[in-house]
Amino acid sequence: MGRGVRVLHLHLHGLFRSRDLELGRDADTGGQTLYVLDLVRSLAQRPEVERVDVVTRLVQDRRVAADYERPLEMIAPGARILRFPFGPKRYLRKEQLWPHLEDLADQLVHHLTQPGHEVDWIHAHYADAGFVGALVSQRLGLPLVFTGHSLGREKQRRLLAGGGDRQQIEQAYAMSRRIEAEEQALTQADLVITSTQQEADLQYARYAQFRRDRAQVIAPGVDAGRFHPVSPAAEGEALDQLLSPFLRDPRKPPLLAISRAVRRKNIPALLEAFGSSSVLRDRHNLVLVLGCREDPRQMERQQRDVFQQVFDLVDRYNLYGSVAYPKQHRRSQVPAFYRWAAQRGGLFVNPALTEPFGLTLLEAAACGLPMVATDDGGPRDIQARCENGLLVDVTDAGALQEALERAGKDASRWRRWSDNGVEAVSRHFSWDAHVCRYLGLMQAHLHQLPSGGSRLQGSPAPVHRPDHLLLLDLESTLDCPDGPSLIALRRQLEHDGQRYGLGILTGRSLAAARQRYGDLHLPSPLVWISRAGSEIHLGEDLQPDRIWEQNIDADWQRDSVEAVMEDLYDLLEPQSEEHQGPWKLSYLQRQPDESVLSHVRQRLRREGLSARPQRRCHWYLDVLPRLASRSEAIRHLALHWQLPLERVMVMASQQGDGELLRGLPATVVPADHDPCLVRHPQQKRVLFSGRPSLAAVLDGLSHYRFPSQR
Repeated sequence: MGRGVRVLHLHLHGLFRSRDLELGRDADTGGQTLYVLDLVRSLAQRPEVERVDVVTRLVQDRRVAADYERPLEMIAPGARILRFPFGPKRYLRKEQLWPHLEDLADQLVHHLTQPGHEVDWIHAHYADAGFVGALVSQRLGLPLVFTGHSLGREKQRRLLAGGGDRQQIEQAYAMSRRIEAEEQALTQADLVITSTQQEADLQYARYAQFRRDRAQVIAPGVDAGRFHPVSPAAEGEALDQLLSPFLRDPRKPPLLAISRAVRRKNIPALLEAFGSSSVLRDRHNLVLVLGCREDPRQMERQQRDVFQQVFDLVDRYNLYGSVAYPKQHRRSQVPAFYRWAAQRGGLFVNPALTEPFGLTLLEAAACGLPMVATDDGGPRDIQARCENGLLVDVTDAGALQEALERAGKDASRWRRWSDNGVEAVSRHFSWDAHVCRYLGLMQAHLHQLPSGGSRLQGSPAPVHRPDHLLLLDLESTLDCPDGPSLIALRRQLEHDGQRYGLGILTGRSLAAARQRYGDLHLPSPLVWISRAGSEIHLGEDLQPDRIWEQNIDADWQRDSVEAVMEDLYDLLEPQSEEHQGPWKLSYLQRQPDESVLSHVRQRLRREGLSARPQRRCHWYLDVLPRLASRSEAIRHLALHWQLPLERVMVMASQQGDGELLRGLPATVVPADHDPCLVRHPQQKRVLFSGRPSLAAVLDGLSHYRFPSQR
């Protein structure tokens, strides 16, 4: 009998653990965290699932609980949390994680290739995990499932529509990096899971790499064991004690909002509507559950700003006695808030500017609490099935106020909405239904894909597998070597060459590179990575790596790419034929303009072409297959040779070498490097040498202890 299904989920940011989720603590610990935890628990209960793991970030920070520094945590039988360290030890918001994600991708490839750690597919949640998942998927040939949760293009659109400044949005949210990662994830993904039809038809459709035939809608489930209408006797008393200090008349039907204190949730607009309506103030209380807050100085700026707006509006409209905003609550009390509000004939209000799904709306409905919600995204699908409230354009203050007044006016309609919600959630939004559809899609769709195992088989092996690999760039490191350093390197390679292999990186063809290399009288390289990473040849007989060629050729359309590039000849001119290759198109920029790269990338995407443009030395631009680069070629070799990336040393000196600064390989930057490399975030395995060129290579060999000490 074969083994059961093994699934790996990637949920990288925020604070994630198996119990007492700190929902609302910050902008990164919200509904996505709860969704992933509930999905993993439900999957682990299925008999066909052998193991389900969640990979997240290991954090060592006195400001957060010690739980987050445990490498392994059990969620349930068959379900685990695996925490990997990447980047600084301290807790970071998601916008600060981008420079460190390739480190995690390298660690995951190593982890998944160890015996017993194999998985059947990867499910990546949000853009950061999508980026990592895409790298791991393309390197190992594993199927990738992607769920964006909140998409960058939609968020950017909303922020700009609300009067935001594009440059400030970029600085605050690293928006271009996020959108680029989403495009990369959508290019690689075999399946995209959305929560609503609107997400697929309108939000994902704004991405050039989105394919509608790969998208499936699966609404999240609700935990019926926690969210139900029946209220234990003691829970109402506990909430009365929590809220009575705020409310003059706690018996009034409450307008309840539960969300994180972030701008997107639009809580100040709800306060404005409440404060400016005498009808709402006479009829209702307003209860805002916006997460727990300790010392305001430890909050993120966005949280502080939202809370300050709340305090200012309460003061402006003199809402004391009518508005509650408790400082602390337990996650276990969230269902009690819904039931407490329902027992008093209240309403759940979601005024978010954008709502990809709206899990809190389902939780409220399951507890018998009707809704007034934003007419955006998920609430449309929920209302279509539940018929338990009103939808409204929350950017129209008058419309929001009118909807709230109308929703609380008719008691018989309120009871019908309450009953509809309870019944519809039970029928349409259970976790059993979600997981059944989820597994059915995986087995029907993903198991039809070719097995990824071939990516680890068949590549040519060197005569001897080196303990270490030294990779030198022919066009920079070896271009004009000083005599003493060249002699010293030649002696070291002759003495230790059997302990670590030598490889050459070059943008030239193999023939041109060999002719130039012959003038240096260095030992024969073990491997040549030529034409900017698009070709690999090994050994004395220069055997081409056919597996690498097959991988990068999978979606490469050279003729189509060349035709598109012809339209850009006002910016670029083709280099001579000797610089072209079957998987490489090379151009010379007419002006050294950085924006050309982005322009080329967007043009290729608009035409639906999977290609990777890259600049080098400010003047040169190559277009390669999507899966080809020097960095990916290095990882391909390390994977097939079973060589830890920590034992690979590379040199980075020119503009365009940024890809060599990321991840686990040991990198040396010589003193005569291009100034643009300083702008790259510092990685833990990058040595800035005080000497130029080959002298820096010798510094690196000493610093990284090549060869290994025995």
